[in-house]
Amino acid sequence: MTLELKGISKSVEGLTHIHKTDLRLEKGTMNVLLGATLSGKTSFMRLMAGLDKPDEGRILWQGQDVTGVKVRDRNVAMVYQQFINYPSMSVYENIASPLRLMKTDKKTLDSRVRDVAELMKLTPMLARKPLELSGGQQQRCALARALVKDAGLVLLDEPLANLDYKLREELRVEIPRIFERSGAIFVYATTEPEEALLLGGNTATLWQGSITQFGPTAQVYRSPADARTANIFSDPPMNFLKLKKRGADLYFENGNKSAAIGSLANLEDGVYKAGFRPNHLKIKQPVRNTIKFEATLQVTELTGSETFIHVNYSGEKWVGLIHGIHDLELNKALTVYLNPDHIYIFSEDGQLKMPASYALAA
Repeated sequence: MTLELKGISKSVEGLTHIHKTDLRLEKGTMNVLLGATLSGKTSFMRLMAGLDKPDEGRILWQGQDVTGVKVRDRNVAMVYQQFINYPSMSVYENIASPLRLMKTDKKTLDSRVRDVAELMKLTPMLARKPLELSGGQQQRCALARALVKDAGLVLLDEPLANLDYKLREELRVEIPRIFERSGAIFVYATTEPEEALLLGGNTATLWQGSITQFGPTAQVYRSPADARTANIFSDPPMNFLKLKKRGADLYFENGNKSAAIGSLANLEDGVYKAGFRPNHLKIKQPVRNTIKFEATLQVTELTGSETFIHVNYSGEKWVGLIHGIHDLELNKALTVYLNPDHIYIFSEDGQLKMPASYALAA
């Protein structure tokens, strides 16, 4: 069982929503579409479901061309971020509704409804109406209705976005468990890199209607193909600075110079774009082999157990995620430190030249 997108593209009123794309998804895989709002996640899902038709290219399901086949004639289930349940029906009837449309016999219908209700921990609530449920239970009901169809393709379009933090965390743990039992192709859209890492499987990073990289989630995170992918797969976004390697030294903006230590010692001479994730920026020198930068602190944000710092280094705006609560003076000089093994090296046009050493060892 496979889903293949072959050279598909989509424009709406002259605006390109999806650039020409190839993508192949295999049976029994979890596939995450990761990108910012308006990056094309929903557009891709609508094409996969058959809600929209591509301007060019083909969509193949199990080797058969289904490009023009309507959604009702496909073995597809889709769940949106809004709770789409029938308020006048019981939870049981909500879950059963797709099977009734399929004219499933009564015995099979009852068995499948109760099986999926047990899977989604909804058995005690089958007689209730959706409005009598909590937000998380309502979303479970919507998921159950999608799963009961035994669809080969399950599309989840930011299904947890409208839930509070506790419920999101609970369902993030449950969805991979549900996926493992289903055996379907799952496609899950999210704007959150952390969610992609928790779900695992494969990840496609999206930027303005194009897939910048697709592969095993951990691999895409550790070895992004380019600076754009690295930025998509970092929250807050990755920090960047220009770097020149000459001999045994590194040269940065503002005349800053440092010995080429750690993994950067093996870098060929040239001009590069260096990137590092916010959690790798430090305000206390952690080890001797670090590069230090004199920056200006502009903003701090407390999250409870961590502090976000926003600094300006020679016109580059960096964000650091620092463990603990720190009382720092704004608009003052602040020395920050970076382990060279945490630096990604990109070419000037953004292509990955050397992953961070910690990522290779992970």
